[in-house]
Amino acid sequence: MQRLGLSQRLAQLLRNRLVRQNLVLFFGGLVAGIGGFVYHAIAGRVLGPATYGQVAFLIAVYSVGTGPALILIAVLARYTAMLNARGDPGVRSLLARTVRLIAIPCLLFILLTTLFARPIAAFEHLGSTIPILILGFSIALIWQVAIPRGILQGLQRFTALSLNLSLELIIRTVVVVLLLKAGYAVSGAMAAVFVGLAFVFCLGLYSLRDHFRGTATRVRLRVMAGFSLTAAAGIIGVQILYNQDVILAEHYLNSHDGGIYGGLNKIGTILFFLTLSVSQVLFPRVVEAVAKDEHPGRILLWSAGILTALGAGALLVFAVVPWLVVGVLFGPSFRDAIPLVFPVGVIGLALSLDNLLVQFFMAVHDRVFVPILAFGVVVEGTLIFLFHARVGQVVMDVLVALVGLLLLLSIRCYVLLPKLRPESVIEPEPALP
Repeated sequence: MQRLGLSQRLAQLLRNRLVRQNLVLFFGGLVAGIGGFVYHAIAGRVLGPATYGQVAFLIAVYSVGTGPALILIAVLARYTAMLNARGDPGVRSLLARTVRLIAIPCLLFILLTTLFARPIAAFEHLGSTIPILILGFSIALIWQVAIPRGILQGLQRFTALSLNLSLELIIRTVVVVLLLKAGYAVSGAMAAVFVGLAFVFCLGLYSLRDHFRGTATRVRLRVMAGFSLTAAAGIIGVQILYNQDVILAEHYLNSHDGGIYGGLNKIGTILFFLTLSVSQVLFPRVVEAVAKDEHPGRILLWSAGILTALGAGALLVFAVVPWLVVGVLFGPSFRDAIPLVFPVGVIGLALSLDNLLVQFFMAVHDRVFVPILAFGVVVEGTLIFLFHARVGQVVMDVLVALVGLLLLLSIRCYVLLPKLRPESVIEPEPALP
């Protein structure tokens, strides 16, 4: 039997649907990540440390506000994938009804922001309430943006989703340059966020325009309530895993070591976010496979392989030129972090694989993973509480916790896979019409 050449192997690999979908979404996530970095670099250079600190605070609050959006994306992606798997033309109804439903908390949040804008501005020493008001509108809008994004993910329209993710940050970056040049400072930086969101919300609706025609089956939103709790547990649990260590390290270590660990954490999360597209592709593919009584194990294995390959590339860079990674990102004052760059890269890879399995469990609505994930969160916090004499010790605490969690989640996955049936992803119908 003739062995295939490298180009033939590559062509064969690119014919794999899962690989193509991952490449498309990876590119969009990469552009969005670069856009976010450039946005902060431009704002920091133009505004200077003091004024940029205000922008950093507002963006941090905005990031917290995106939490409900991430949960909404997961819920809608799963429900849409089920509708799509059984050929149910209910996407238009799902879109319209969810937009109306989410509009209520959006309006309430805008009202609360308006009421508390002045004391918040005073607390952060902002010269105006306008950035606070723009922040409130932006958080409300990201909740709406999550709706077409979740549906696009569920429909597996990854090209449209990739374009949506990347264009948000491209528009934001272009607009921030124009507004800062016009002298709008903090208000301009926040207005750029809002404009980017407004553009991609319209783009998301346009991407779903084919579902606006014809008749639509009315969907029952109440059937998503049970999964919403599972999604919240999974998403919040993973977020705690890569944030609580920074908080605890800052508390227990001295100021210099706390800063070094904070930089190391950001290096580790680079690998996490670099591979995040793999779990975004996995999620609807697994829902579709189980709903059609197809085995999702192959999809999971391929996804884990793709994620590990991407992570291995980053780990190679971390191992060969750790001094360059630290120097480019943080400068010479962070040179104490250089020996620990590779271990935190392994932490980032372990976190990515943990998240992949969590997304898999969420896709099949397995609730057993929730106490396992909670146990991992507690173990990570407890280890840091007990062993925090130096930065390297905290790194080892987190590494042990995340690798141990990966082992437990893998065991759960091994036990669960043979039991998966189409009814695993079907929510019970509500008693009321």
